[in-house]
Amino acid sequence: MVSKVSVLGAGSWGTALAILLARNGHRVSLWGHRPEHVATLRAERCNSRYLPGVQFPENLEIVEDLRTAAGGAEIQLIAVPSAAFGAVIDAIKPHLPGKPKIAWATKGLELETGRLLHEVAATVLGPEVPTAVLSGPSFATEVAAGLPTAITVASKEADFARGLVNLLHNNRFRAYTSSDVIGVQLGGATKNVLAIAAGVADGLGFGANSRAALVTRGLAEMMRLGLSLGGKPETLMGLAGVGDLILTCTDNQSRNRRFGLGLGCGETRAEIVSRIGQEIEGIGTAKVIYRLAQIHGIDMPITVQTYKILYEGLAPLEAVNNLLLREPKSEIFA
Repeated sequence: MVSKVSVLGAGSWGTALAILLARNGHRVSLWGHRPEHVATLRAERCNSRYLPGVQFPENLEIVEDLRTAAGGAEIQLIAVPSAAFGAVIDAIKPHLPGKPKIAWATKGLELETGRLLHEVAATVLGPEVPTAVLSGPSFATEVAAGLPTAITVASKEADFARGLVNLLHNNRFRAYTSSDVIGVQLGGATKNVLAIAAGVADGLGFGANSRAALVTRGLAEMMRLGLSLGGKPETLMGLAGVGDLILTCTDNQSRNRRFGLGLGCGETRAEIVSRIGQEIEGIGTAKVIYRLAQIHGIDMPITVQTYKILYEGLAPLEAVNNLLLREPKSEIFA
């Protein structure tokens, strides 16, 4: 069955998802917030800035009016940075059809409050609106290129999760359903902070041993946070947790990892952000997760040291020494 989907957010990930859905035969609208970018997309039928060389299918429509995008689709799929998520939800609310369904592929938390995005959506739209979150190890360039990818779709509404899986599924893209919206969101947010840390270690030249240890102990931090806030262990050991963690900590397609690499090599934060030229979710998320860990008494030493590098001017090498010089513990209870 052909569905009408609006993808809100014309960055690399939003564009890749719009292309995927259109290739699957659905009617897709792609909206971006910058008129000049939208005009270029429409003229070139390609997102040459973020996904060069990938042509848009004919059934992918580029729209510049948010009212048109939101009002003309059965499903809204939001793919904007977490800092803009609340504003987009507010903006589309007056234009939604009678029985809207909202999904998002944003990996982050509300920066000001630390709320998970399903809480933000419920506050604005009401708890009766079906919502879902897409997350997992998925670089936009590989999805757009049709390379095999698997993700998780989490929703409290089982029918909505299954429906989204059916929209996304093809012989190169596989999605699994979940009801654990908390665990999926926390995995997707936390891995960005840990990817910065992994990049820092590699930028300092510490090698594969250090990277493996950091990913493993980073997973322990992700599990502590996720379980404390209501996530499920099987979720954090799945695609949206350890799967995404491995991806972003080990491959330089990750903007968060590249940001950390720059820090480890001695570049300034401003220089790296300017060079990357796209949202680096882990920068803001590090502050939010640090705050959550302090409030809930969760031991997250890698996150703490990453926060101190970003917000207290701690030298990367000193941060690593702080981690290694901690009191020895049993791994089981550490």
